[in-house]
Amino acid sequence: MGNPTVLTPRAVLAALPAGSLFVQTVIVPLPAADLEELGPEPPHLRTPLLVIVSPGAVTAQVTVACTWQLVTKARRNTMFSHTAFRYAHTATGTLPAAAHPASTLAVLLAPGEAVTPGIVLLLCGGSLAVFGVALIVLVLRMLLAQAVARDAEARRMHAGLEEVI
Repeated sequence: MGNPTVLTPRAVLAALPAGSLFVQTVIVPLPAADLEELGPEPPHLRTPLLVIVSPGAVTAQVTVACTWQLVTKARRNTMFSHTAFRYAHTATGTLPAAAHPASTLAVLLAPGEAVTPGIVLLLCGGSLAVFGVALIVLVLRMLLAQAVARDAEARRMHAGLEEVI
C-alpha cells in the first residue's frame, strides 16, 4: 500500500481517540452539570449519564486501535493472515458494544422533560449508525475470511505446481 493510502486512515484514526477523550472530559460533564442545575426532578439521570458514556467512548477507542492494527497489516502486506482475525473479531464485537450505551442513555432520557426530544433522537440515530457500521465490518470480516482461504489455496496450488515442475 502506498503512503497516502496508509497515512490518510492513520490521520483520521489518530484524531478519533483525541475526540473521544475530549468528549469524556469536557462534553459529558456539561450535561451532567445542567441536569444538576434543574433541581430535584432528574437526579436519577446524572450518574447514568457519566457511567454510560465513558464505557461507550472506551469501546470506540478499542475499535480505533484494532483498525490501526489492520491498517498496519495492510501496509506490511500481511493482511491476509489468520492473525488479522483477532483485530477483526474485536472490532466486530466492540462496535455494537459502543452503540449499546447510547441506546441505553436514550431510553433513560426519553421520559420526562430533562432533555429535548432531539437529543433522544440524536442518540437513537447515532446508535443505529454504529450498528450499521458494525454490519459493514461483519461483511468485511467475512470477505477477509474468503480472501485468507483463497490465499491459502493459491499457495497450496503453487507448491503443488512447483513439485510437478
